[in-house]
Amino acid sequence: MLQRQLHQIKARLSLRTPQAEALDILADVLDTIEFSKGTDVVAALDAIKATYPTVTDFERDFPSLCFALATGVGKTRLMGAFIAYLYLTGRSKHFFILAPNTTIYDKLVADFSQQNSQKYVFKGIAEFAQLPPIVETGDNWERGYAVRGDLLGQTAIVFIFNVDKINKEQGRIRKLHEYIGESYFEYLSGLPDLVLLMDEAHRYRAKAGMNAIAELKPVIGLELTATPRSVGAKSVAFKNVVVDYPLGQAMADGYVKDPAVATREGFRVDSVTREQLEGIKLEDGIHCHEHTKAELAIYAQQTGRKLVHPFMLVVAQDTMHASEIRRYVESDDFFQGRYRGRVIEVHSGTRGEETEEATEKLVALEHDAQTDIVIHVNKLKEGWDVTNLYTIVPLRASASDILTEQTLGRGLRLPYGQRTGVEAVDRLTIIAHDRFDDVIKAARDPDSLISIRKTVIVGGNGDVSDIGAHVVQAPSNVETLLTGTAGTFDESEQKPYVFETQEEREVARITWDVIEREFERRIKTGIEKLETPEVQAEITRIVKEAMAPEQGTFETFERKTDVAATVAKVTKQLVMHTISIPEIVVLPTSEVNFGFNDFDLSNLEAIAKQPLSDQIMVQRLRDESRAFLARTTEGVKEERLENYLVRHLMDLPQVDYETQSELLFKLSGQTVKRLESYLATPEDVENVLIVHGKDLARFIFGQMQTHYWETATDYRASVSRGFIMLKPQAFNVPSEAFVRDFRTPVNPLSQTPKHVFEGFAKCCYPYQKFDSDTEREFAVILESKSETGVLRWMKPGIGQFRIEYAAGQSYEPDFVVETDRDKFIVEIKAKNEMSDPVVQAKAKAARKWVHHANDHAKDTGGKPWTYVLIPHDTVKPSATLASLVSAHSQAVALI
Repeated sequence: MLQRQLHQIKARLSLRTPQAEALDILADVLDTIEFSKGTDVVAALDAIKATYPTVTDFERDFPSLCFALATGVGKTRLMGAFIAYLYLTGRSKHFFILAPNTTIYDKLVADFSQQNSQKYVFKGIAEFAQLPPIVETGDNWERGYAVRGDLLGQTAIVFIFNVDKINKEQGRIRKLHEYIGESYFEYLSGLPDLVLLMDEAHRYRAKAGMNAIAELKPVIGLELTATPRSVGAKSVAFKNVVVDYPLGQAMADGYVKDPAVATREGFRVDSVTREQLEGIKLEDGIHCHEHTKAELAIYAQQTGRKLVHPFMLVVAQDTMHASEIRRYVESDDFFQGRYRGRVIEVHSGTRGEETEEATEKLVALEHDAQTDIVIHVNKLKEGWDVTNLYTIVPLRASASDILTEQTLGRGLRLPYGQRTGVEAVDRLTIIAHDRFDDVIKAARDPDSLISIRKTVIVGGNGDVSDIGAHVVQAPSNVETLLTGTAGTFDESEQKPYVFETQEEREVARITWDVIEREFERRIKTGIEKLETPEVQAEITRIVKEAMAPEQGTFETFERKTDVAATVAKVTKQLVMHTISIPEIVVLPTSEVNFGFNDFDLSNLEAIAKQPLSDQIMVQRLRDESRAFLARTTEGVKEERLENYLVRHLMDLPQVDYETQSELLFKLSGQTVKRLESYLATPEDVENVLIVHGKDLARFIFGQMQTHYWETATDYRASVSRGFIMLKPQAFNVPSEAFVRDFRTPVNPLSQTPKHVFEGFAKCCYPYQKFDSDTEREFAVILESKSETGVLRWMKPGIGQFRIEYAAGQSYEPDFVVETDRDKFIVEIKAKNEMSDPVVQAKAKAARKWVHHANDHAKDTGGKPWTYVLIPHDTVKPSATLASLVSAHSQAVALI
């Protein structure tokens, strides 16, 4: 039973490996010692030391263990896992969380209280979904919610207090509370199962408030920190560390950003004054900042994920130094005053610790799109965990100061929770011109807390241009043709519209949206299906319905244009200018490989969802059509109530509807019966299913996971989309001067990746960017007039293919080419990388994809696919596509 709870908590909270291992260790410790206030502390220490020899002393009058997890790995989520495990296993329902300052206190209250927040620590714990823990804080404890909760005895109770608040309000907390019948402090200390959790535990070793906390006599203390050493002049390592996951390991495992140290190409520190040096570092910091900002914008556009606004942190020597820097970076001498009004200055307290006001400003930066530069005085302390710090300029700092976790740790958190594979999005850059060699040397020390292996060169032929950063927008040629959407450098040019009148262009725009929104997933064959009469008629019908609300006098509008004829023109152009790439999902074969054992849902009483009386918008998952539902109006209807839940369950990649439909409908039926047992009308039941269907499906799937089985290794593929519309691409270049004709090589050739190329006749896009000159040469071959069989080609953008080669990592091929007879996925690699394990893993995954794509092509009459892995030295002016394919095509993997 305990192991099952352990497994479910790790799965539901999606714990990272170090978090999961920490929870395993806590579970093991709890099985080792007596969990009660009367436990023998000496015996408990001996029992723990036998398995975990790093624990030599609890350093308190009660068992207390330190879980040292690096910055950015997720200590708050781990606290939630600890509480969930202790509560669900019946060991405790009372948890006291101690925060070192007001900022962390406020963050903890939000993370433990706001169920709709992405940072809610119990997201996924079904038992807390309907009966969330009671959170009693240093601001509301006098209301006595915890005591009322104890009387009801139904859920966990979490107390969150700031240590300073306890120190200041000891008189009130120890005073008789009329409702409780004793002081609040006596109530807490009398709880038989109180568990104490200490966030940023290193802050309490020298605090007088810990004496009062010790009087609470908790059953066990759980300490969390990234730096398991006491603060002060004499730093001493903790003696109760049971888990130590350092920052270097977090970097290696990819849980935080990858730090890189930057300098200027050919820079000599002895050639400039101190003032000049600081000016150069600030300017180059801005170059890195703007480069990162452009890369983040491109990533957000191509993936549809949130846009992250980065900022640059300047660490000043003192307040006078900070003021001098601010005057300079806001002056006309610094990039013509571009950053005036986009700078904030933050000072620390006189004791060298962060003031609450300063920390609040720093925390707010995560949601501030107006600030580009933050000037900060003193070493950075814990308490703010923004994810959008990307560039640090430490002025007058030693190499050892630069490498401290206090300096780098604040910028290491990942904005998307995991690395993206885009280097600039996953990198923290430290500008260290004067300390470059020293930092590299110090980072290579085996005892260094932080290891830095990457470098960034600013200017000249380096990694980051000192000219600037510019995002080049590149919609596909067919999108421009049909909608008039122009690329960044095409805005002033008149594009060759297919349609002459404004009415036709409006129909074309809506037709494009309808096809992208609905028919990508509806058509399983290929893009050619768009031209069939039945699909044409269906598109025309939907377009007319979509236009009717927009055009008040639609009849008049329709007399000016033939909607069906315009739809036909749009689809024809799409077919002519798009490479039809199917979206293929490879899953274990349902017949022999995986499934879910039959079972009945448990804990249905936890479901208590209520209908909404206000109007709500409903968007169907199957076709993404929208409708509005209210108690008095009809919305999108399903024939069976169970369908509202099954549609969400079908969307999960682990669920194969064809083999699991019977179980899905059975479990959905049990859920519907539960709703019918307490809701008054069928309309209320349907309302809840529509509004809360996704949450209810998660409830079902959470139990399904415990009945999952998998045995064989055979796989099958299904086509979720027959084609994918060409999405806009974007590229980061220093300026318009870096856009050039593709036939002209760059000098030196190593600078090719910094340029965007144009002038293509067969490419699906007006602009393309090449990772090497060899790729540019290959494009020249494809564009050659002698290559009459080549119809179109492109370098596919993110998401154009769905090929996974290792643990969910996506493979984006270099080229896709369509000829009059075939389609090719082309990868060009340096000759000495052909046998690289990653290259071979990608090739294997691509061959599997081709195998399934060819099965699909046979069934639908499409063109066959071939995977071609080309060594760079064979791409020569004398080469042809046919010769390269003949020499380097890869045998299709047998599945």
